[in-house]
Amino acid sequence: MTTQPWLRSARDRLTLYLPLMVMLVLALGSWWLVRSMPELWRNTAPQAVRKDPDYHLRHFVVKVFDAQGRQVREVAGDEGRHYPDTDELHIEQVTFKAHSESGQHLFATGHKGVATGDGERVTLLGDARAVREATDTLPRIELRGEKIVALIKAEKLLSSDPVHITRGADVFTANQMDFDTASGQYQLSGRVRGTLAPTKATP
Repeated sequence: MTTQPWLRSARDRLTLYLPLMVMLVLALGSWWLVRSMPELWRNTAPQAVRKDPDYHLRHFVVKVFDAQGRQVREVAGDEGRHYPDTDELHIEQVTFKAHSESGQHLFATGHKGVATGDGERVTLLGDARAVREATDTLPRIELRGEKIVALIKAEKLLSSDPVHITRGADVFTANQMDFDTASGQYQLSGRVRGTLAPTKATP
């Protein structure tokens, strides 16, 4: 029984185009799979960091110690809220203490405070007060103002608002201040006024 010529021709054509048809079916299947599950192949855009507090603290104390186990900083408050977008801790009724390697002791308070996540910057707001205790060579210094910024590593207290400074028996006021707690030196700018107490003459 002989095969009809037209049937043989159709079979030859089918054999010739069969691999191409299989590849076409596979390509269409892949395209459909990608369209059906785009999230598996698409680069996911980074999600926006939340701007509301991610945790709250009440009547808390955070202490920081150095490698030798010596306490170097302490931040306490009645209430704290951490904002992840800025990595800042906003504190109500803040109390701040710092102890430097040179033996300086700093105590500061404020109605509100903002501490960075690394603890290297603390901003005191609202009737802010900072006291550096007296040493063998430096007198007691007290600073008062509406805003005082403490830079921990630099051992500095800064203020861009008016401040009232009491250094031993001397009193100063200024519009801006840059105070180095380690050396006891400070730069005052703006409208500066000072009252120097008389010193006792050495016999």
